Amino acid sequence: MIPQDFIQSLLGRVDIVDVIDRYVKLKKAGSNFQACCPFHNEKTPSFSVSPTKQFYHCFGCGAHGNAIGFLMEYSGQTYPDAIRTLAETVGMPVPEVKGQDRPTASQAPGLTALMMDALGYYRTELKRSPVAIEYLKKRGLSGEIAARYGLGYAPDGWQNLEAVFTDYKSATLKDTGLVIDNEQGKRYDRFRGRVMFPILDSRGNVIGFGGRVIGEGEPKYLNSPETPLFEKGRELYGLYQARRAIRDANRVVVVEGYMDVVALAQHGVENAVATLGTATTPTHVTKLLRLADNVVFSFDGDSAGRKAAWRALEVALPVLADGKAVSFLFLPPEHDPDTFVRDHGHDAFVRELDAAKPLSQFLLSELTSRVDMKTEEGRARFLAEAKPLVSKIAAPALSALVRKRIAELSGLSAQDLGTILPRESAPTPAYNAPRQSRRTEPKSSPAAAEQRRIVGLLVNHPELARLVQLPEGSRVTPERAHVRNVLERIQEAGAGVTHAMALEIFRGLPEEEIVSMSSSGIAQELSAGEFDPWPEVSGYFQRWAQEEEDEELKQLQVLLANDQASPAERERYGDLMRSLQRRNETQESQSKV
Repeated sequence: MIPQDFIQSLLGRVDIVDVIDRYVKLKKAGSNFQACCPFHNEKTPSFSVSPTKQFYHCFGCGAHGNAIGFLMEYSGQTYPDAIRTLAETVGMPVPEVKGQDRPTASQAPGLTALMMDALGYYRTELKRSPVAIEYLKKRGLSGEIAARYGLGYAPDGWQNLEAVFTDYKSATLKDTGLVIDNEQGKRYDRFRGRVMFPILDSRGNVIGFGGRVIGEGEPKYLNSPETPLFEKGRELYGLYQARRAIRDANRVVVVEGYMDVVALAQHGVENAVATLGTATTPTHVTKLLRLADNVVFSFDGDSAGRKAAWRALEVALPVLADGKAVSFLFLPPEHDPDTFVRDHGHDAFVRELDAAKPLSQFLLSELTSRVDMKTEEGRARFLAEAKPLVSKIAAPALSALVRKRIAELSGLSAQDLGTILPRESAPTPAYNAPRQSRRTEPKSSPAAAEQRRIVGLLVNHPELARLVQLPEGSRVTPERAHVRNVLERIQEAGAGVTHAMALEIFRGLPEEEIVSMSSSGIAQELSAGEFDPWPEVSGYFQRWAQEEEDEELKQLQVLLANDQASPAERERYGDLMRSLQRRNETQESQSKV
């Protein structure tokens, strides 16, 4: 993991206004900046960025966070990648962490530069190859789309890259995956006689390539191997180019091949991405659900396509949240997205997307098709196969509705179904979903609501944490536990902690959810004007101390009544009684004013 002290130093160096303004045009509005929210559709700006607090907040959908959180939500970057992106903007090298497969801070720039040199070579060779150009024209691609996706060509020949890289035999070049060493130690180019599709990361760096053979030949598609830059299970082809279209449509289309992506873009469907020669992973789905509320998997209608779709369904269940939708589009067997959009056009493909089968329908229709639902044995088999899948559904409302439909299909009452499919605690989705409707605080006791409010005030004003103390020997109760943990962690972080830093302290910890919700919930009140939180925060801790004294006093009274109090406990009892008397006198004097 990246050291926490580095992350805190980084947040102290970056300006969130500069970070967000690179992606969303901000306008000055009083002491803050504002824009239309990039996380939901709106006409009146409700997205506010505070340069003093270094956080953003949307009063429409509740999106809230610091610079790191913004890059994760807006660009779909992972946590480490968002940190690396910010660090690059201020010239801070990210500390090398041993034991990880990611490139080190010193290694990554060198590998990336080599990949860019290779891309330049492949693009130049495309312009020189009438065969490759004719192939792309036959597939209906224009020069504009080829340029947008950086398409190139790797000509036939075993060592063409030797003319590009003077140190062709270096170990570093092998780390890019561009070359292969055979058993005799002879090196040769991995990609030969193929149209080249560069794979970009969330920052636009070339991290790998996919090569499509022209004409006959196997394999039809050849991908870069796993390298320090490239992990197939984490990356998606075309995501860098599709981000804006995904945001605008609030939908992302997942297809199987590179050519599907560029063909769809050629016909105006620009929100498509492709997996990279591997099955869909939880990381893929999580990344896409950060960018859009709707994910449509468009696979071939043959058995291989349905198998790939089922795998995508399985990995989506634990990361899907209520308010998000995953659906599946199966085109006619004779078509893939590339051929369908070329034959029928943009509008027809969009109609197919709109009619895609929701995850719940695909799940139940697939399970019922495997058994004879007319027999008790078939329905029992249906329940047995549904049980492990339903237990994975993380979205509470979706889980309840799917269970209800299973009961109807199997002819069981809800009570009987509950015995067969007991409700278990579902996994928590691995991402926040700010593009849902405005957040509302959950109903709870007054004490729990007060706890959330104090947490929000401490996180928004971390400087107050140094002015208060936990009551000595205070009890850990549910109504105080989060305040206690938040206060202690902010105090441990030391002086100079900002709101943005405070948010980061709790990432991945049990308090992350209450910190995020509390901070977001109180942001509107704090932005409305001058607001002094000190009386409320100090009053909370004073009452806490008084409650602890009252509880201790009760315990000592029991000991005194049974003549079991020690001399020290008797002295403590006297101190507490005098404190209680002073409090009562203060309250009486205040009531007379």
